[in-house]
Amino acid sequence: MKYFVPLFAQDLAVPLDLSAEIAQNLLTTNNVWMMLSTALVFIMHLGFAGVEAGFGQAKNTVNILFKNTITPILGILSYAAIGFYLMYPGFETPGWFGFDGTGWRMFWFSPVDADVSVGYADGAYTYWTDFLFQAMFAATSATIVSGAIAERVKLSVYLIFTLVYVSLVYPLIGSWKWGGGALDAMGFYDFAGSTLVHSVGGWGALAGVMLVGPRIGKYVNGKTVDKPGSSVPLAVIGVFLLWLGWFGFNGGSVLSADPALVSFVLVTTCLAACAGGLGGFLAGKLVFKRLDLGMVLNGILAGLVGITAGADVINPAAAILVGFVAGILVVYSAVLLDSLHLDDVVGAVSVHLTCGIWGTLAVGIFSTNPDHTFLTQLMGVVICGATAFGSAFTIFFLLKKIMGIRVSEEHERTGLDSHEHGIRGYTIVYDE
Repeated sequence: MKYFVPLFAQDLAVPLDLSAEIAQNLLTTNNVWMMLSTALVFIMHLGFAGVEAGFGQAKNTVNILFKNTITPILGILSYAAIGFYLMYPGFETPGWFGFDGTGWRMFWFSPVDADVSVGYADGAYTYWTDFLFQAMFAATSATIVSGAIAERVKLSVYLIFTLVYVSLVYPLIGSWKWGGGALDAMGFYDFAGSTLVHSVGGWGALAGVMLVGPRIGKYVNGKTVDKPGSSVPLAVIGVFLLWLGWFGFNGGSVLSADPALVSFVLVTTCLAACAGGLGGFLAGKLVFKRLDLGMVLNGILAGLVGITAGADVINPAAAILVGFVAGILVVYSAVLLDSLHLDDVVGAVSVHLTCGIWGTLAVGIFSTNPDHTFLTQLMGVVICGATAFGSAFTIFFLLKKIMGIRVSEEHERTGLDSHEHGIRGYTIVYDE
């Protein structure tokens, strides 16, 4: 593209080719936004840590924080080792498995090369930025499991599960849509991961809860016994950090700094979060006859999970409805799980699985794109759900048979912090 600019005050013009400079500036702008989004998603791990430690009992605080600290470490490393290339294998034709090792060799042995990095994704952002952004998503799926099975699962079991789930299960399912596989060809749509991240994590959490069993004293004589969390303020801080991180989670999933689409996605995301909190508040009041802060907090997260699949194709009015329904669903889902004696410490299954399914199906109801159909969305939910749950159940079942997945009754009653870590999360020292 040729541009002509005046040369000082002279009535002359010289041709100036700015196309290369414009392309470089666009790449820089897109890449900066993607890196900022990556940082926001990374902050979500701190949010998860706050929510889980806040809702968990004080005697297990260090154990919960330890898991939330080690999860991104193992998640990012295992995704770098295996997961990234399974998830984006470069299907020649859409299918169920397309890994050929090419991506693995490029990641580990290519220099910082313009052909590899700058030319990646049609020049929208670099190869390295894409890896880091996707790695944050991968680690999130394992963190969802952590909160559900907290306070009674062996740390070694959780760490093994995380390695396998993030390395193999999550990226394989993700490849079917985001990697250009069979679900993508089928027309299944999941913008930022209501199913591919949240439901995949939620199915893993459900399998873990089923196999590890409820905490001692949680269900007595047919009644559910509340186990007060260690810090309500910490849980609130965690939820707001997650809400903040979701601006990167959904906004970064635009995969560019497109001003119109990014701003639209951030609006629908925020509106759904607000509506979810309102839905949780009203449903909590109706069910529990009190102003239940926990349900408001989980309602916010429910609204965020619900809108994630269609944040770019659902208009603001419908986004409010999607979030509001998600906020109601999370309350009744939690009640249902307790009635089945499925002990989920933080409500992870209700937030991420129940509302992830709802959000994915909502695309088939409210999407402005006529190609998105309810039946296709339902098929995607079933296929991903069967794979994720089946894989997670198998992993936990094998670990249960091989090494046992639950801590001893003594350790559970007195707390995991003292036995496994040698320190407590909350300690008051009095000077003599």
